[in-house]
Amino acid sequence: MNLEKVVFAFFVVLAATLNFGFFVGDLTDARVHNVYELYAAVIVNIIALVLKFGDRTQIGALHLATSLVAVIQLIAAAAVWIWASEATTAGLTIEHMSSVVSLSGGALLANLVSIMLLVIETATYQRR
Repeated sequence: MNLEKVVFAFFVVLAATLNFGFFVGDLTDARVHNVYELYAAVIVNIIALVLKFGDRTQIGALHLATSLVAVIQLIAAAAVWIWASEATTAGLTIEHMSSVVSLSGGALLANLVSIMLLVIETATYQRR
C-alpha cells in the first residue's frame, strides 16, 4: 500500500465531505450552515490542493484544476460571509447566505469531479 496515495485520497474525500456537510440544508437559513465547517472545508481543500502539486500526468492536471476551482469558490464563499457579517449594517441576510451556499455548491461539484477522477485513476491503475 502506498501511504502517499492513502493520504492524498483521505484529503480529497475529507474535502468533499466537509463541503457537503456545510452545503446541506436550507439555502437561506444561516442556522443550518456552520461557519466553522466552511472554514474547515477551506483549509482541507487547500491542503488537498497542495498535495496535488507535482503530479505531471494528465489526470494530475485535472485533479489540480478541480482543486483550484473548489478552493477559489470556497474562499469566495468565506469572503462573502465575512464581508456580510462584519462590513454591512444589515449583517448576514438571506441574499448573502444564498450566495455563500451557492458558492459552496459549486465547490462541492468540483470536489465530486475530483473524487470521480480519483476513482477512475484507481480503477485503471495497473500493478507493475
